[in-house]
Amino acid sequence: MTFTHTPDTSTVRPDRRRWFALAIVMTAAFMDLVDVTIVNIAVPSIRRDEGASFSQIQWITAGYALAFAAGLITGGRLGDIHGRKRLFLVGIGGFTLASALCGFAVNPEMLVASRILQGAMAALMVPQVLSIVHATFPAHERGKVFGLFGAIVGLGAVSGPLLGALLTEWNLFGLEWRPIFLINLPVGIAALVLGSRFITESKAPRALKLDLVGVALVTLGLLMLVYPLTRGRELGWPLWGYVSMGGAFVVLAVLVAYERRKSARDGSPLVELSLFKVKSFAAGIAVQTVFGVGLGIFFLVWTLYMQEGLGWSPLRAGLTGVPFSIAVSVAAGLSVQKLVPRFGRKVLQAGALVMAAGVLLYLWEAGRYGLGITSWQMAPPLVVMGVGMGLIVAPLTDAVLSQVPREHAGAASGLINTVQQMGNALGLGLVSVVFFGTMDDHVAPSGIGAAYADAFQNALGWVAAVLGVIFLLMFALPGRTDRHAEGTAEQEEAGQEEAAQEEAAQEGEKPALV
Repeated sequence: MTFTHTPDTSTVRPDRRRWFALAIVMTAAFMDLVDVTIVNIAVPSIRRDEGASFSQIQWITAGYALAFAAGLITGGRLGDIHGRKRLFLVGIGGFTLASALCGFAVNPEMLVASRILQGAMAALMVPQVLSIVHATFPAHERGKVFGLFGAIVGLGAVSGPLLGALLTEWNLFGLEWRPIFLINLPVGIAALVLGSRFITESKAPRALKLDLVGVALVTLGLLMLVYPLTRGRELGWPLWGYVSMGGAFVVLAVLVAYERRKSARDGSPLVELSLFKVKSFAAGIAVQTVFGVGLGIFFLVWTLYMQEGLGWSPLRAGLTGVPFSIAVSVAAGLSVQKLVPRFGRKVLQAGALVMAAGVLLYLWEAGRYGLGITSWQMAPPLVVMGVGMGLIVAPLTDAVLSQVPREHAGAASGLINTVQQMGNALGLGLVSVVFFGTMDDHVAPSGIGAAYADAFQNALGWVAAVLGVIFLLMFALPGRTDRHAEGTAEQEEAGQEEAAQEEAAQEGEKPALV
């Protein structure tokens, strides 16, 4: 994904329309965030009502993440070429249509296909959000805007599981779990209508080309890796699955070689490989990927454990997760505003250790209390985990980008989002190994609860190990991210003057920030 700066005075002059545009794109971003978390809580209900297999359940979540990951960079590039507003409207229109198809799916296969389409449309919509902000707001206002995005992320984390639980529990109009998707329809239609009126069009000032070969290689490599992981256990781990997973790394190696040649030939590769020469960025990409794996594993198995293993209702499971979500939001705000400016990278490493401690505490409690564990007994480890996650998620992107040259900020942001989703899809695929792989294929009804509880504890052990790896990888991040920290009033004023001078200089040149 690329960001470009268009110094059109209509986009940088103070204008109330840009705040309407911001509200619209933030609503779309919120809808995407909620859609991810809202589905997790309804997965057991979908499995029971539709008779879906375990692999189909994985694909309801992994299919979305895979399509999202594979299309993010492409979606950003298409916005640069054809216009960010146009692609945003296409994406949100397609996302709304896919939500309707999910809500009216007649079988698990249709639901999986609709979720993949939904992820692909989100990949067209989401990259335009930050690009529209970048093109619409002057540099000195973007810090405030990105702070609002942080609040939206926290709100989505809190409201998604609870909203999913309520909609599933209420069984509106006898539709059971379907309203979790149908709720997107009025929101999407409103965003589509208002977006066409209030969002200002912007695109790259210079001609760019879409790297179709790069798109095909990225998609093929991810699919060859995730598909065998998801279906392997169900199919008895056939030889072709191992060949496919090994071949995925060959495909990704071919992608690197091709992108290097394309960059030298026409300067418009899908992946900006020069970014990986920045040590902090390369390490940050590794952290984002591994962190996505851990989260992908935890959230799905946690939901299955509470509803399938413990027999809890969706509402009880959703309410149990509220302390976790609140802890994430509070810690995220505290880390960015107070802790990171003072302690730097140590805050992120402390977050990894705190989250790992919460996972281990949860593991101990699950073993001690067994199937009799209660929501209030889960609250302490969930709060500890939430605090740790909040210390990581808010400042991580800033730390990864802190040493990236300004002209590559857009491409770097696109890669960060992509690898996070790729890690999430990989984690969801690994659920077959670390969760379902520990359970017997023919468990007696009386032993289902114990089987799920044992599988959950095994998965928690893997998540704790992943967090240990993340802690070690974080040593390669910069110790401080001072250039992104909030400065004094004098620094802010200087930044505004610098931004104004830059905009004036660019009036004659209009370069692209790729």
